[in-house]
Amino acid sequence: MLEPSEVARALVVTAHPDDVDFGAAGTIATWVSQGIEVSYCICTDGGAGGADPDVPRQDIPGIRRAEQIAAAAAVGVSDVRFLGYLDGELVVSHELRRDIVRVIRQVRPDRMLIQSPERNWDRIGASHPDHLAAGEAAIQAVYPDARNPFAHTSLLQDEGLEPWTVREAWLMADGRPNHWMDVSEHMDAKLAALQAHHSQTAHMDDMPGMITGWMKLGADTARSNGYPFGEDALAEAFRVVSTG
Repeated sequence: MLEPSEVARALVVTAHPDDVDFGAAGTIATWVSQGIEVSYCICTDGGAGGADPDVPRQDIPGIRRAEQIAAAAAVGVSDVRFLGYLDGELVVSHELRRDIVRVIRQVRPDRMLIQSPERNWDRIGASHPDHLAAGEAAIQAVYPDARNPFAHTSLLQDEGLEPWTVREAWLMADGRPNHWMDVSEHMDAKLAALQAHHSQTAHMDDMPGMITGWMKLGADTARSNGYPFGEDALAEAFRVVSTG
């Protein structure tokens, strides 16, 4: 695993606005505090989300973009990019891979945080089809696409984007985590990010309590795997993969 000093830039790729905040906002806040420059790439417009039937559906994508920008600011991220694919219709296509490769070559991250492309049978809610598609397209963009000068040749020939090798990928909501982050010090930032997604979280009963409960369980699992976390720790879980 790369040390913080080896990571200058990190890129997050998710399917929807709010995905990163549920899964990793505490970790993102930690990385930012370590001096890592973090960028977000959101694949869909979020148009199938929202819980208020009185909000016109055509307004939802704009609302969710604004919410994600505010949520990113809560954890110290200002670079948020939207690919604009339709929510609920994301598939692993050549076009999606190319669009993610474009962002990789622009940002040139040492580390990427993505969604697991594998269905999690213990937490089926984490395995939305868009999540799986975003995860699979992102890891294909990492390897082999972004580093290959002969893949998506228009990016190099027409846009001057040189190949780039991402050295490490962190997978959210993977059923076989191998790394846990104690993010207790950044819990306020994580909750602020989630509360920024008002259209998605305002209707939830005791959202902070639900999230805290999940993260206490994460810390319990970390301790069972030898992590020296305190009894009050709150943790986010990942599968970390070397991709360099």
